[in-house]
Amino acid sequence: NLIAAFLPELARGRALGRVSGWGWSLGYVGGLVSLGACLAYVTWAQEQGQQAADFVPVTMLITAALFALASLPVFLFLKERAVPQPHLQGLNLMQESFARLKQTLDHAKNYRDLRRFLACTVFYQAGIQTVITLAAIYAQQAMHFTTQQTITLILVVNITAAIGAFLFGHLQDRIGHVRAIALTLLGWIAVVALAWAAQDAGMFWAAANLAGLCMGASQSAGRALVGLLSPATRRAEFFGLWGLAVKLSSILGPLTYGAVSWISQGDHRLAMLITGSYFVAGLAILAGVNVRRGRLAALRREEP
Repeated sequence: NLIAAFLPELARGRALGRVSGWGWSLGYVGGLVSLGACLAYVTWAQEQGQQAADFVPVTMLITAALFALASLPVFLFLKERAVPQPHLQGLNLMQESFARLKQTLDHAKNYRDLRRFLACTVFYQAGIQTVITLAAIYAQQAMHFTTQQTITLILVVNITAAIGAFLFGHLQDRIGHVRAIALTLLGWIAVVALAWAAQDAGMFWAAANLAGLCMGASQSAGRALVGLLSPATRRAEFFGLWGLAVKLSSILGPLTYGAVSWISQGDHRLAMLITGSYFVAGLAILAGVNVRRGRLAALRREEP
């Protein structure tokens, strides 16, 4: 959400979806580069007879180095135009953080469509976070994938996610933000249905690739819509709320999946089917979001 807050400064309103898609797509490419570098090192280390306790920590250093390299352009070339706000008097850092959060929640009451979309985000991201977190487990437990097949699955899904984010950003700017997100949620519902019904690897691979396309598209589309509905003076705060909504969903979704799986004595197919209800709920809430009204509210209230 810290990175996302720069989005409205880097792209005009009619290009938010496109630029957000480019960024998310490059993020997936970076993940693939990191994974490839780590796998190459692990393969070399194993050939040298090293133990996991020796080479696994080095993969953390490789990842950290790639993070540092990727962040250099931001620190060297990106200009921060926002004016820092003064600290609240008489409060320590922790107290001020919660006081700022309360202020942000109070201000959010003035933005009906943004609030509604954040609620939508909690639900549909719960489904996405469940798929991201538990896809490998589902593949192994329900589809009986081997470890090698699961690693290949993760690689392929990241590639399709990069493609989905890149291409869908252009579509989002053409057909509108709400329609674009609704389209991705319909895609997610299809993913859940395919995964639930899959009896062979072919159908599951189709579901996985569709999930990759929808994952990249829905993540970048949501970020762009928050940027459009947020007033310039409070973008960082509202992107923080968006980040909070995503973090809440990362608890809600996997917790629901785990609870259903436990109650049903390990029925992963039923748990996956229940996960689909989050996408349906998100789609229903999204229907009440009016982008034009929300954008006008943001423009009217661009006050300090």
